[in-house]
Amino acid sequence: MTISTAAASVSEPPPFARELLRWRTARRVSQLELASRAGTTQRYVSFIERGRSVPGREIVIRLAESLGLTLRERNSLLLAAGYAPAFAESPLDAVALKPVREALDSILEGHLPYPAVVAGPRGELVAANEAFDVLTEGADPALLAPPVNVLRLAPHPRGMGWGSPLLERS
Repeated sequence: MTISTAAASVSEPPPFARELLRWRTARRVSQLELASRAGTTQRYVSFIERGRSVPGREIVIRLAESLGLTLRERNSLLLAAGYAPAFAESPLDAVALKPVREALDSILEGHLPYPAVVAGPRGELVAANEAFDVLTEGADPALLAPPVNVLRLAPHPRGMGWGSPLLERS
């Protein structure tokens, strides 16, 4: 005769639950406040974060909006919940974004003679005005090879400012 004992297994919450908790914590929003903003209950938010409830697509979008997430971050949250992205993402050179590109070019030109850059969400250089060369003078050519990442280039020891006579090299 065998006696089996059911051991309570504590499973890790699903990806959406972890992501929702991460975003809520990063935004310093309580479950109650998030629930109020999203038009649901604190108990339901708690159940979602513990993996006890599976949210529908609409509530995922409402929670993301309530947390003030960007459209890209909302899409990521939808994917974590198992849903298709709701917000289209287009490259900056797409025909539909031509007016945006023209506006950015105008802004870059308007900053002359001062350097100005447009960087993507992960720091990749999208556009720069003619004065950008002033910032990168003397920088390691390897850092200036496309795709240029300005978030890496700026603080790098051989990046922006390396060729500047104002900085002392050791």
